[in-house]
Amino acid sequence: MLRRLALLLLVISVAACAGLPGAGGSAPRTVVLVSLDGFRPGDLGRGLTPTLDAMAREGVAAEGMRPSYPTLTFPNHYTLVTGLRPDRHGIVHNTIEDATLGTFRNSDRDAVRDARWWGGEPLWSTAEKHGLPTATMFWPGSEAPIGGVYPGEYRAFDESVTAAARTDTVLGWLSRPAAERPRFVTLYFEHLDEASHDAGPDSDAARAAIRILDAEIARLRSGIAARGLTDSVDLVIVSDHGMAEVAPDHVLAVEDIVPPDLARYVTTGQSIGVAPLAGRDAEAMRAIVGRHAHHECWTRETLPARWQFGRHPRVPPIVCQMDEGWDANTRKRIEERPRVHERGSHGYDPALPSMAALFVADGPSFRDGVRLPAFDNVHVYPLLARLLGIPPRPSDGDPAVLAPALR
Repeated sequence: MLRRLALLLLVISVAACAGLPGAGGSAPRTVVLVSLDGFRPGDLGRGLTPTLDAMAREGVAAEGMRPSYPTLTFPNHYTLVTGLRPDRHGIVHNTIEDATLGTFRNSDRDAVRDARWWGGEPLWSTAEKHGLPTATMFWPGSEAPIGGVYPGEYRAFDESVTAAARTDTVLGWLSRPAAERPRFVTLYFEHLDEASHDAGPDSDAARAAIRILDAEIARLRSGIAARGLTDSVDLVIVSDHGMAEVAPDHVLAVEDIVPPDLARYVTTGQSIGVAPLAGRDAEAMRAIVGRHAHHECWTRETLPARWQFGRHPRVPPIVCQMDEGWDANTRKRIEERPRVHERGSHGYDPALPSMAALFVADGPSFRDGVRLPAFDNVHVYPLLARLLGIPPRPSDGDPAVLAPALR
């Protein structure tokens, strides 16, 4: 009887393992998540991206991926690895005020490394808890011990590190013996976002950045193949948001949006947070909330329901959203840096085509030649957890949405 029971348990164990990535004697699967900040799905197929175009044809590509509100870098990168919308994980903007913690700015290294700002549990933390080694290259959140856990290896953001050096670092990680090789790797490139902000998303500078990034993806794929890992690495390439063109004169002084005698602005740009001055709440609401020529303002309780934003205490009492193609900045900054040509901006309504993000994936876990309809970016997280074979944490994502992409 004991022998039969042992045999039965062995059969069950083998059957369970057969469905996991890397089972059946093959090398353990690694998931490499790459972010091309500010890359639009419409940037494919323009003769600039032979590598990404081939991946889209041969693997899985989405018509677009809807970012979460607000369509900014830090909120959406953290959503991709937690499956939580910004209203739940607490990174509600690139600049945030918290009654206890003070002010968070994405350029403030001390704030970025303070785990108290980061809610939820990012995928690298979950993977580490399940014994899977991880390594992150410049992903928002990865420099903080969230829940007391760092990635197994991480690099602090340093924009002076070249795109090629970043790719080489990841290939170095993948060169390790199977038992030491990271099972979850992230790689981040901000080059297109910066070029698009400075000169516009359809500028020569943006096109040059796209070519550089496609070449890095080509080097990454070639390096994976050279290491004999083509059948054990799943490559998922995303962006955090798209980009819209902004005419030189399409900028408002934030002081004209937020009267200084009634309220103060918490953030500028496209999604503007506003805090009424003490005792001026009612007056500020009357003066600011409502539809204006190039923007609209709401109280956090009355924001559009489809944005799923406004419950977190870090969301300012009033939120103003600029219309597509319009920015808001301080009067001083506008005067000091007058604009003479088009530029690019994001932070607009996630439903706008210009804000759509990229999703392309290829590897042994993905079906060939699959074209997906547009989907919300919260659904990437359960997909990544499934690829890694670890249980996902509760999230806003639905594993069924991207299931058709998998073998």
